[in-house]
Amino acid sequence: MKVGLNPVLNDVNIDAHQTSSQRQLSMSIRAIADAPSRNVPLNLCLILDHSGSMAGRPLETVKQAAGRLVERLSQGDRLSVVVFDHRAKVLVSNQVIDNPATIKRQIALLKADGGTAIDEGLKLGIEEMAKGKREAISQAFLLTDGENEHGDNNRCLKLAELAASYNLTVNTLGFGDRWNQDILERIADAGGGTLSHIAKPEQVLDEFGKLFNRIQSVGLTNSYLLLELMPQVRLAELKPIAQVAPDTIELPVQKEGDRFLVRLGDLMTDLERVVLANLYIGQMPEGKQTIARLQIRYDDPGVDRTGLLSELIPVEANFVPNYQPVFNPQVQKSILALAKYRQTQLAETKLQQGDRVGAATMLQTAAKTALQMGDKNAATVLQTSATRLQEGQELSDSDRKKTRIVSKTVLQSDS
Repeated sequence: MKVGLNPVLNDVNIDAHQTSSQRQLSMSIRAIADAPSRNVPLNLCLILDHSGSMAGRPLETVKQAAGRLVERLSQGDRLSVVVFDHRAKVLVSNQVIDNPATIKRQIALLKADGGTAIDEGLKLGIEEMAKGKREAISQAFLLTDGENEHGDNNRCLKLAELAASYNLTVNTLGFGDRWNQDILERIADAGGGTLSHIAKPEQVLDEFGKLFNRIQSVGLTNSYLLLELMPQVRLAELKPIAQVAPDTIELPVQKEGDRFLVRLGDLMTDLERVVLANLYIGQMPEGKQTIARLQIRYDDPGVDRTGLLSELIPVEANFVPNYQPVFNPQVQKSILALAKYRQTQLAETKLQQGDRVGAATMLQTAAKTALQMGDKNAATVLQTSATRLQEGQELSDSDRKKTRIVSKTVLQSDS
């Protein structure tokens, strides 16, 4: 495996007479199979809520979906299953899959009871996943339908960060409408994974399948963006770097010597990570000038090597005396995706402050932004929420969750 890294400025031309110019740098990053490599085992941990509220069809569909995942695992893959109510226990200890039928029977016996302690389940899940992490791609599916009523949300976030530091990815799935949107999103962001919403029991199989397909395409792990800026170039002070695909996340930035360091996590072969950096560029001589250099640091489980470095790639801008803009349409679309996310976040903040008018206005703005980028499904969801607020209605839990999901990603037409 090697890294594909493609940097593009939203406008490669810069006015040579301007003392300072702002540009958005888009970086598309993916794993590329450059030669046949050994099949890297998957180390999957299912962390499943079986509290009393999951009784009936919800738990039955989750057990069915979990059984289907067991069937899809290949020889040499590992699985562990942790279940939680207000306590947590290991249902299936971390093991190489050699008897899927036995594991499916254990899952099928699961009953619903008790309250909800997400952090207890997450802690046990991480411990089980860690047992099989060597020379494997480690992924957790954390599913819950409720609030962390018997647990500590801050502990959840620390556990997700701990998992990421050990190269263990945590994906979250919110079932129904009563789960805590903020905490599951933050767990997924901190754990380097993705958030999925299962609105109805019949969607469980599909959502588990989509997420499984995604993790099967992971080729490289523990990746970091290394960004070196020229002396005349600086990052914006507030939220300078964000991921906009496959979903939108604000990315924390660290300093490592003369470079900036941004953790990306897993790199997939069939799904690009697109990262935007907000740059301020000082005056430079006319002609092509290097404004930054990029590199990716990563682990390749296919050859059991860590801390590998991709080719160092320069980013050039064209400083011209007679400036004419040359906007890149794909980068402009990424800028709109980030704007859609941040506008929706502002709307949520206003709603929490009791400013319904302000929230409706920001949701309308986000809907227009979604239309500009061609995301009609998101525009419909956002405008519907805005209209309800304008008419004096409350947004249901389902409305709020759908709004947040479409702010982070492009909504699939079958959702």
